[in-house]
Formats: sequence, C-alpha cells, structure tokens
Amino acid sequence: MILITIGSAFLASGVAFFLYPAKIITGGTPGLGLLVNYLTGVSIGKAMLAINIPLLLIGKKYLDTGFALRTVYSMVATSVMVDLLMMFVDFPEIKSLLISTLYGGVAVGIGIGLILKSNASAGGTSIIAKIVASKTQIKPGRVILLLDALIVGSVGILFRNLEGMLWSIITIYVSAIVIDKIITGGVSEKLVNIVSERTEEICAVITRELGRDGTILEGQNLSRARDKSIILVVVNGRGIIQLRQLVLGIDKDALMIVQEASEMTGTSRNHY
Repeated sequence: MILITIGSAFLASGVAFFLYPAKIITGGTPGLGLLVNYLTGVSIGKAMLAINIPLLLIGKKYLDTGFALRTVYSMVATSVMVDLLMMFVDFPEIKSLLISTLYGGVAVGIGIGLILKSNASAGGTSIIAKIVASKTQIKPGRVILLLDALIVGSVGILFRNLEGMLWSIITIYVSAIVIDKIITGGVSEKLVNIVSERTEEICAVITRELGRDGTILEGQNLSRARDKSIILVVVNGRGIIQLRQLVLGIDKDALMIVQEASEMTGTSRNHY
C-alpha cells in the first residue's frame, strides 16, 4: 500500500506539474483524463474516476479480489492527488516542451511502475486489455498499445495539433522505458554465449580476469558431425568490452552472442 501511494503521487505529479500545463497527452487513464479535461473542463481527477469506475465494474470478474481492491485504492488515490496538486500547489511554470515531455514521462513511468510492482493497476487500458485478451487471442500488450495510439491520435485529430501528438508519443515511450526498468529492477547485465574450440582456456581467463563463473553447455552442430561446447556467462554492460578482448585474444574465430538479461533474481548470478 505504501508503494501504491508513492506511485500514485508520482503519477499525479507527472500529470499535474508537467503534462497538463504543456497540453501533452500520455497513455492510459491519465491520458484519457487529460483529454476529457481539455474537451469538457471537468477536473482530471474526476474524469479519471468517471472512466475507471465503469471499466472496473465491467472487468471485475476478470480480476482477483486482492488485485481489484488494490486497483481501486490506486485509482482513487491518483485521482484525488491530481486534483489536490493542481488546486493547492503552485508549481513553477516550465516553458520548455522538451523538459515537460521528458520529466512528465519519467514521473508517470515511475508512478505506474511502482503501482504495477505492487500487484495493482492504475486502471483504464490495462483492464480493457485483460477483458479483450480473455475473449480473443490478442495479447494484452498489443491492446494497450492500440488504445494508447488511439488516445494520442485523437490529439492530432481533435485539436489539429500534430506537434502535440508527436510530443505525446515521446512521453509514452519514455514512460514505457521507466516502467520496464522499475519492474525488471533496472538490470544492466548481459547474457553472453561463447562458442569456441578453446573452451577450457576461455573459461579459465573469465574466472581469473572477470571474477565470474559460468555454465558450459554441451551440444552438436546441425549435421551432428561434431560436438561443441557453449559457454554461458553473465557480465555487466561495462564488462562486455573486456570479455570480448579476452575471448578474441585466445580464439579470434570464437562466436559471441550478447543478449539482454532483462530480469535477474536470486543470489547466484555470479555463478551463472
């Protein structure tokens, strides 16, 4: 509940202090709330509640009770905080659209990320996505992307403001990156697959120079004509260059495949 409260505060701050003054739309319920406010003058918080409550009632049978209750708290807290911040906090005017776009996106991303990490939802598009995904073969992520595109596209259509639509796309992109970093723990590790005829030497130098352990997988080529060994090792982003130099210094024909380790848990990451 503490994380949800903090997340709601970040989300509300991003909307009230950065996006609303610059007339920039974001995705999800906050974006719909901003859009309704621009069109009707209804406060953003009230608009968000008016959008979320019917969606939650429609989608309640697709949500477990704990998740639904946490989501209700998140929706109410965010809506109340948005209106209170806009009414009682005199935030300095920001004249740069770039600053408003980036910092608004970061604040919204932090807020939604903390809410999602607390096994709750900010409401809106995520509820619609769950309903659509349960009825069709469409993945929730694609539904959310489509809905966000419709919300942002409406800016260009209704207000004839192409520039505002483009700024809004940047905000959504920044928010998505921040949300991903928060949910995955901001992991910057790389998973490296190394194929070489000199596996033993490479393993020894990785252990000695990088202080990392790894895993050796035994396999065969596609024709099954010969055996081969594959080294799997996890290093941080800065260690990739050193690892490449060490491996190619031993075997200039070695194959290295570098992948993002998007999420890592447990205490044995150095022994992977």
